[in-house]
Amino acid sequence: MKPKTQEKNEKITKPRTNHWKKMNRKQRRELTRKIQSQDLSLEVVHPDAAGIDIGNESHYVAVPSTRDSQPVQRFGCTTGELKAMAEWLKQCRIRTVAMQSTGVYWVAVYDILEQAGFEVYLVNARDTKNLPGRKSDVQESQWLMKLHTYGLLRNSFRPSQEIRMMRTYWRQRNDLVQSAGRHIQRIQKALTQMNLQLANVLSDVSGVTGQAIIKSILRGERDPQKLAALRDLRVKASEEQIAESLEGNWQPDLLFVLKQEQDGYEFCQKQIAECDHQLSQYLQQRKDRSQGAPLPEEERKGRRRKKKGNTPQFDLREGLFRMSGTDLTRIDGIDVMTATTVISEAGWDMSKWQTEDHFVSWLRLCPDNRISGDRIIGKGRLPTNNRVTIALKIAANGLRLSNTYLGAQFRRLRTKLGDPIAIKAMAAKLARLVYRMLRYGMKYVDQGALFYQAQHRQLQIKQLKWKAIKLGFRVVQADAA
Repeated sequence: MKPKTQEKNEKITKPRTNHWKKMNRKQRRELTRKIQSQDLSLEVVHPDAAGIDIGNESHYVAVPSTRDSQPVQRFGCTTGELKAMAEWLKQCRIRTVAMQSTGVYWVAVYDILEQAGFEVYLVNARDTKNLPGRKSDVQESQWLMKLHTYGLLRNSFRPSQEIRMMRTYWRQRNDLVQSAGRHIQRIQKALTQMNLQLANVLSDVSGVTGQAIIKSILRGERDPQKLAALRDLRVKASEEQIAESLEGNWQPDLLFVLKQEQDGYEFCQKQIAECDHQLSQYLQQRKDRSQGAPLPEEERKGRRRKKKGNTPQFDLREGLFRMSGTDLTRIDGIDVMTATTVISEAGWDMSKWQTEDHFVSWLRLCPDNRISGDRIIGKGRLPTNNRVTIALKIAANGLRLSNTYLGAQFRRLRTKLGDPIAIKAMAAKLARLVYRMLRYGMKYVDQGALFYQAQHRQLQIKQLKWKAIKLGFRVVQADAA
């Protein structure tokens, strides 16, 4: 005999099909709410949990109904209101809080609650959007509290304060570099509209020769021969070719645009230099985790040399080695800019991820296989805007012409699987190497493209022998002649 309560739950959770079809939308929604409101013997993981619905002007906080006569309260966004929220949660004996990552409004709430001693869960909105019907702020906060109570929410990764400060400086610098690039594009547009074909003789108008010519034009110089005389010795084009490209129509409106864009570009360069100075000071103040080990000599054998471009004007590689205790630039394809992105976004402490597979999954570089009955029934994509993932994919794409072990492996995967899959696979490979170096202090040593080719040849021979034996044949190695 089943208890009446269990029979009642079974009737609620398993409605008859005909009865369900006869219901209208409102009745179905109410029945679904009853199903989700039943206690189906779920294990309580966080008994002292609260949920916060983050907003622009106010936040709604929900606690268990047994903790306060008003279990849902509204708080403003000012610092005083947030501190009052923390005090009220302490009075309600709350230990852990769940909130959604809504824009950047959650940052101040997270910091104040973390300083107050609460365990804060920052959850993805995609994991909490299945509440049926129209949602209000009160219902959203209660739904977050309920899901968090039963341990149904995953906490998002957020680096420590030390890494967050470095991340702020590095992101600001990258934004300034992009702004400077947009100014260069508009400078090029103004030059082209005046029929000054400077881009046809110079690879980059932001270089030494390009900047000298543009500044001279803005000072009033119009003679093509005098402008071409500013040519740097490293420029491949001759002075005659440069002079021919500088014969254009000097329109005053376009000269005004050129001056403003040049001023904007120089201002961005000045701010980038200030970011470099601030970042250099910050890295010098960090704890030395290298344990007195010397910085390894930089090796670039078999790699393509990159232009300096927008690299910092101080020894960033030494600062990263001092902060993390390892030199990620030893990995083929990873330069100092990529290494800085990895450390500023993920940090140097890889213990936040149990294994390298968890780290690769966090970067969304793992396969998205849909499995049913131990069979792969479909494959999907894992889109992401993770900055570490993007940086590793760019680094992996740079291995196509590298005469190294990883370069040979990338070229084989590229031939077999195509560019997109090969880039993703090599980015996952780089992520595993980064994890091992930061977590276990391993050192990466390049064994060369020839070693990989010989290793792959032996694997092919082994597979041929196995297939021949399976078909009843035997493979005999021919003479060297």
